[in-house]
Amino acid sequence: MLLPGNVNNLAIMLATLANGGVEFVLVGGYAAVAHGVTMVTQDVDVCCRFTKGNLLRLQAVLAPFHPRHRMTPDKLPLDLTEELCSRLKNLCLETDLCVLDCLGEVKGVGGFAEVLDHSIEVEYPQGTFRVLDLITLIQAKEAMDRPHDRLALAQLRAIRERNP
Repeated sequence: MLLPGNVNNLAIMLATLANGGVEFVLVGGYAAVAHGVTMVTQDVDVCCRFTKGNLLRLQAVLAPFHPRHRMTPDKLPLDLTEELCSRLKNLCLETDLCVLDCLGEVKGVGGFAEVLDHSIEVEYPQGTFRVLDLITLIQAKEAMDRPHDRLALAQLRAIRERNP
């Protein structure tokens, strides 16, 4: 059963990815929460390395949570092949835990290598994860310029001012 926005499920998702050896950086709303934003997020957004090995690890660790392509009408199950891995740029998934968006690049930042260069380690009870740093997260939110990004931006900028 999909439980969107359940914070425990979001944390379990991060721990699952990290413990499974998936190379990723937390970006998006949950990254903003990691920096102190008080908004509720409904999903986990990560930028990950879109290599065959990393994507197949992702598929393996998500298997117990029945990952499905959420942008397909029939919610097709995740079934990666070597050929498909070579063509993917993003994966928008629905799982039994939560919604997981895996991005090959972040608008305003770049691909995985650039995102990784602009990330920091943050400790959670479930483990240590890489998170987009505050200044770069602000850049990404400005580039996205969606209504919920603009709401998060006000808090992110206030956090930056308090912690230069």
